[in-house]
This record gives sequence, structure tokens and C-alpha cells, in this order.
Amino acid sequence: KMGKLAEHLARFILSQLLLALEYLHFLGLIHRDIKLENMLVDHVGYVKLADFGMCKWIKHGRTYTICGTAEYLAPEVLNHTGYGLAADWWSFGVLAYEICSGRTP
Repeated sequence: KMGKLAEHLARFILSQLLLALEYLHFLGLIHRDIKLENMLVDHVGYVKLADFGMCKWIKHGRTYTICGTAEYLAPEVLNHTGYGLAADWWSFGVLAYEICSGRTP
């Protein structure tokens, strides 16, 4: 865990993750494990999204497999109602909160 970040650093990191997620979703991939531990920082400070082991092709439609990290899972994943790309955005929101506050909600 890295604790609470300054606002300008949080914006920088989250904007890079946002672009990575948009690109994955454009390709039809859902990551399913967006969390702090799956973000790598290079020597210049740029963020790389890592750990694609739970990724799945899901251009349209839903999937029902429960996977990911509990604190970051969207309600529809936990409720077994099926989920799509929006589940990654829920995880992104949890991660944004964590980066800005230093803890998960």
C-alpha cells in the first residue's frame, strides 16, 4: 500500500489507468482484477496495468464467473447477476478512492 497521494499525482496515475482501461474495453477485453497491486510504475513514473490472468473477451454481453479481489468487486459480480465491462469501472472507482484517501472504502 502506498497511502494517500497528492492530488496532482492521483490525477496523473488515474488518467493513465483510465486510458489503459478504455483501450482494453475498445478491444473487447474485461480485466476483472483492477487493483493497486496490479499497477506497475516505470523508472520515469508512468503507470502500466499488469496481471492479465483474469482477462476475458467480452465485447458485448455478460459473464458470470466470480473472480477478482473482494474489496474491488462490483455489486453485480457479488450478486451473481452477470456483469460486463462496467465492472472494471467500479473497480477503477474503488482504486481512485484508495489512491486519494489511502484506504479502500
